[in-house]
Amino acid sequence: MTSGVRTLDRPWNIADRSLLVQTLWITGFAVATAIGARFEIPHQPVPFTLQTMVVLLAGAFLGPRNGALSQLLYLGAGALGLPVYAGGALGFMHLIGPTGGYLLAFPAAAAVAGYLVTLRRSLPWTVLSMFAGLLVIFSSGTLHLYAFYIRNFASAFAAGFLIFSWWDMLKLGAASMIYFEIAKRYSRVGN
Repeated sequence: MTSGVRTLDRPWNIADRSLLVQTLWITGFAVATAIGARFEIPHQPVPFTLQTMVVLLAGAFLGPRNGALSQLLYLGAGALGLPVYAGGALGFMHLIGPTGGYLLAFPAAAAVAGYLVTLRRSLPWTVLSMFAGLLVIFSSGTLHLYAFYIRNFASAFAAGFLIFSWWDMLKLGAASMIYFEIAKRYSRVGN
């Protein structure tokens, strides 16, 4: 044990910098994002899912680069035809549909949250860091809805941002607590 931070014993050492271990973590968070899409409450034009919570955790645990890579892998899998999006949707066309702005913001949101959590170690800072990641997702999603579907900014904001506020505050709280508690005990997963 060094400097009060434990690492897990091999082969599950989350601080391991090897390419294989990083690839497994990146893939794991891509799969977790797909699983988060399956926890869906149907709503139009965008369903409620657990994806954003996984995106924030990917950034926090994997770091900005690997967190973004996990989300790019997730998006790529869906674009190539795997049914990983909400409702089992798949294909490139789904990325330009009503949920496209949210989905395409996942890598940037993971990078933002992943970068910011490294700057300080406190629960309020973790919450703020993850909130910044959520803002990336919901700003992109709302602007996408406005530009391509709703054409009225107030309506797009209500349907694409405000409607999710209560649900995503719950996920933000859960993600922040999960990360903060685990980070107190173990070092980071990736870069």
